[in-house]
Amino acid sequence: MTRLVLVVEKASDWSVYYPSADVITAMDYLREPVGVDDERTHVINLCRSYKYLGTGYYVSLLAEARGHRVMPSVRTVNDLRRRALYGLEIEDLSAKLTHFLPAGGRDTTDFGILVYFGQTSQPALQDLARQVFEMFPCPLLRIEFERDRVWQISAIKPVGLHTLDDAQEDAFAEELDRFSKKLWRKPKARKQFRYDIAMLVDPHEAMPPSNRKAQKLFIAAGKELGIEVDPIGKNDYQRLAEYDGLFIRETTASDNHTYRFAHRAEREGMVVMDDPTSILRCTNKIFLNDLMVSRKLAVPRTEILYRDDTKGLKELAARFGYPLVLKIPDGSFSRGVVKVENEAALTKATSELFQHSALLLAQEFVYTEFDWRIGVLNNEPLYACKYFMSRGHWQIYNHGAKGTSKSGESETLPIEKAPADVVKLALKATQAVGNGLYGVDIKRVGDKPVVIEVNDNPSIDAGVEDEYLGEELYRRIMQEFLRRMELKRAGDAD
Repeated sequence: MTRLVLVVEKASDWSVYYPSADVITAMDYLREPVGVDDERTHVINLCRSYKYLGTGYYVSLLAEARGHRVMPSVRTVNDLRRRALYGLEIEDLSAKLTHFLPAGGRDTTDFGILVYFGQTSQPALQDLARQVFEMFPCPLLRIEFERDRVWQISAIKPVGLHTLDDAQEDAFAEELDRFSKKLWRKPKARKQFRYDIAMLVDPHEAMPPSNRKAQKLFIAAGKELGIEVDPIGKNDYQRLAEYDGLFIRETTASDNHTYRFAHRAEREGMVVMDDPTSILRCTNKIFLNDLMVSRKLAVPRTEILYRDDTKGLKELAARFGYPLVLKIPDGSFSRGVVKVENEAALTKATSELFQHSALLLAQEFVYTEFDWRIGVLNNEPLYACKYFMSRGHWQIYNHGAKGTSKSGESETLPIEKAPADVVKLALKATQAVGNGLYGVDIKRVGDKPVVIEVNDNPSIDAGVEDEYLGEELYRRIMQEFLRRMELKRAGDAD
């Protein structure tokens, strides 16, 4: 089972709240470890101060030494002392605060808010409070601002329970109750698992990397290996502290919550697929193209287009001819990819696409009946698929005008029946990215394979990618999680 422990510096700090068996003093916690070997213990450190080598500091330090999940972690405590981090680049911070608190004609204005587990009583600043809490997970924070021409964060400070007034005590109690019930609730009796993995999914995503049946097969494969695979959503960011690993089965992007989840999980020392480095490298086609070229790997003839370079745009057709393909850097599932047949279409398409990105990719048009997709896990080939173009279309996915999407047929083969040069190129491509789980798209141009894309979040759908390996495909991925978690545990024990 999982136990929640609230550590206070003095018993009197909790006197205004209802008595709870979960509350102990810091000295009691430090003198005698809480929990037994088969318990997962989560600690909320509510000491008055986290000063270096002080009582609160040692609560977090020894909690980590005992294998307990603790908030704040020692890393967070240390980060809060580094004032350089207070210059956070919170989007539109000045505009948000100016709207919330008018300047009043003063050159400098001081202002602060209290944040309880990422929540604040100021609705206009809730998004800001959440962002700061995600960066510095701490039960009670005071964010202080100053304005000298523009607003900026001047300090982020932990706050002790003993400093709260009546209204603030009520707010804290409400958020603690909500936080503990939602995130660190005591689960009902169940079979014990050696490890827990959070599987990030979006049940409303139209084209997820894994369909629901595949998600269930991942869960089943995990159970066979003593791993509980728990689906979570984008609102469960703080629940990451419960898990040993993170498996992202939601379309990734470097500018949304999937990257924040991956970055947080990596920072917490968890096993992560997709790791944040792979997300950054794979989700931007411009970066990926340069990476492949720098490794001397074959790619279609490609050029970068710049928004204000009208001369280069006019000369493009002379170099490439028509048709040619335009791509936005961060498109997925064939979105943001346009084939243009003439100058008028080129002008129209670039005008539209440049609204989304300052740079575009232009590629020679290469039609093939199908693309190869080679799945790679830890630098080893995992599966081989042929993705055929959508009927009557030049891409695998055909996105209709009304938001509908159709995809072509697929055929999954044993790795040994895929062309050896295709598999070899796929492995070279992923070695340039990392050692996670990838899907490499390759076309054969004449007798030469070329890399089209490396996907950090490859599709693994029941009935498609698992057509040959079946349940073994899911088992192999979970076995890799298990291997990495075992290595991490052994390393932590050294």
